[in-house]
Amino acid sequence: MKFTEIKDKSIKELEELLKEKKLELFQLRVKLKTMQLQNTSEIRKTRKDIAKILTAISQKKRA
Repeated sequence: MKFTEIKDKSIKELEELLKEKKLELFQLRVKLKTMQLQNTSEIRKTRKDIAKILTAISQKKRA
């Protein structure tokens, strides 16, 4: 997910996307602990997506 895709969305859409990504991160961590996760880089990618979304939300609230 690129930041240019995120910055055009409204705060409401960003908050919904944030919820989805946090749930996805939780599920990935559970899969990791139960030895079901094949690609561990998905966790890192999801964490970066969450950071991008949080950055976009803070920028919109400031403006």
